[in-house]
Amino acid sequence: MKLSMAQIAEHLDLPVQTVERWIRQGRIPVHREGRSCAFHRATLERWARAHNLTFSPPRSRRETPDAEASEKLENLLPVMQRGGVHYGLRAEGVASALVEVTARIPNIARESRDELLEGLLEREQLASTGIGNGIAIPHLRTPLSELLSEPVITTCFPARPVEFGAIDDRPVFVFFALLCPSVKAHLHLLSRLSYCARDNAFIEFLRSAPAEEDLFERIAGFEKQLEMSGM
Repeated sequence: MKLSMAQIAEHLDLPVQTVERWIRQGRIPVHREGRSCAFHRATLERWARAHNLTFSPPRSRRETPDAEASEKLENLLPVMQRGGVHYGLRAEGVASALVEVTARIPNIARESRDELLEGLLEREQLASTGIGNGIAIPHLRTPLSELLSEPVITTCFPARPVEFGAIDDRPVFVFFALLCPSVKAHLHLLSRLSYCARDNAFIEFLRSAPAEEDLFERIAGFEKQLEMSGM
């Protein structure tokens, strides 16, 4: 069977960067063929079980294909505006950082925040959502369809960079907490956010913990690039 790198990452519920790195290191039993990977499903399922992972289509996609097929996808800007930008978070490590981030995500009932935090911590135990260059994108293994009616990205700048176990071992200076009610929205927004995070000039811009309006203006510029490229 052949799948793209993004499809394998989706089936394993891991960041694409992590899957690429593990394949390069020979840790995942697949064979690369250009942009696709060939593998034996039974072998990959056994490997996933041995590493406390699952290899299967996301549950929500299996259960609600019609709803996701008709879902209208939003651009980054309104989703980030909905989540807001926060500065000066006091965090010393993974757990305290996620406590601080969770406390600032809007429109989550108080009684649901502990569950949300637990889910974010559980996701970090699988593999860090620190994607490198000081950027992390905390998210859950499964969508929040029961808690959210629309996606949200909450941007948080800690007072000091946080050791987060990122793939390049660099401390994280900005968190983009991504929460979505569906897998389709999650993949769409994650792809766009990752596009921005690959731009070196944008990374340096983020290091200054820019004002909210300046950040949103820069994101609007990226959106125009993405629309022109047909993404």
